[in-house]
Amino acid sequence: MPDHIFIERRDDGKYSVKKEGADRASAVTDTQREAIDRAKEIAPNIRPDVERVRDTKDGGRDKWRHA
Repeated sequence: MPDHIFIERRDDGKYSVKKEGADRASAVTDTQREAIDRAKEIAPNIRPDVERVRDTKDGGRDKWRHA
C-alpha cells in the first residue's frame, strides 16, 4: 500500500491519480472532484495530495493540499 496518492492536473486539462512511486497514473478523470473520489476508492485510508490548479509567477504550480 502506498503512503501517498497524488492528484495532478495534466497538460490536456484532465486529472491523473497516481500512487507514490508509480510510473503511470492509476486513473485519469475529467474533473478534480472525480479524481479525488477515485483516489479515495483506490486508497481509502490515505488522504490524497492534490495539486492546486493555480499557477505561480515562476510558471509552476502552487503547493499541495490534502483533499
